[in-house]
Amino acid sequence: MSESNVSGIPAFALNAWKIVEAALIIIVGVIIAKIVVIYLRRSFKEKLSKETLELTSKIVYYGIVIIACISALSKLGIELSGLLVAGGIIGVAVGFASKSAVGNFISGVFLLFERPIKIGDQISVGDISGFVEDIHILSTVVRTYDGLYVRIPNEKIFTSNITNLVAHPVRRFEYLIGISYADDAEKAIEVIKNVVEAHPFALKNPASQIFVEELGDSSVNIRVKVWAPTKVWYSVKTELLWKIKKRLEENGIEIPFPQRVVWFANKLEISSKKKNKK
Repeated sequence: MSESNVSGIPAFALNAWKIVEAALIIIVGVIIAKIVVIYLRRSFKEKLSKETLELTSKIVYYGIVIIACISALSKLGIELSGLLVAGGIIGVAVGFASKSAVGNFISGVFLLFERPIKIGDQISVGDISGFVEDIHILSTVVRTYDGLYVRIPNEKIFTSNITNLVAHPVRRFEYLIGISYADDAEKAIEVIKNVVEAHPFALKNPASQIFVEELGDSSVNIRVKVWAPTKVWYSVKTELLWKIKKRLEENGIEIPFPQRVVWFANKLEISSKKKNKK
């Protein structure tokens, strides 16, 4: 004879109903979590950065789902204390087995909160340089200047020196331009100064610096330091270098090749030997 409760309803029917209740709780929890996440993304789209909003949305989503799962387990009569103990043991084992993954996860959280880099930034980490395509919780995706896809573990980024090439609105570049000793260095500096000042993206503040830095082996070397907006930094650098070269040539100022003067102590002796052979 099958067991029944006080009301005469079979026990298996009650168990089936509890399973249905638990499933409904989880489904409703998932639906609520999605609705809340959609609301958060719409409400805080303009107030929070993309990375912070994404992290917040994930925390809220999984938090609601976990609460729903705990409620569903209690409906099934599962003791949470024993489950937590088992979960703790499993967590410790998984933690030792995936130490690097845990490190990457923690580093990813710190990166999202500290925000030394953002999606779209140009960065340099170790020997990898390029554009930040995406920041995941375990890794960061960088597209190199050659168009290569590189996945960098967040732990490596967090523990390395990160050079963010576009963090500041302005950036400096410089040249070392050699002119002939026979040319007028003051005139060359004036020519270069006029070219720099004529460029629309060469900033007046901070001001450019143009000066004779050293007397080289075969040239007088002039150092040129120019500030430009970060977004057009590279194009300004390449344009100005070519314009400076052309303008110096137009003004008769030579950019010499490396030269060496060699003296032969026995020059006359060598010449006399050649004549004798003839």
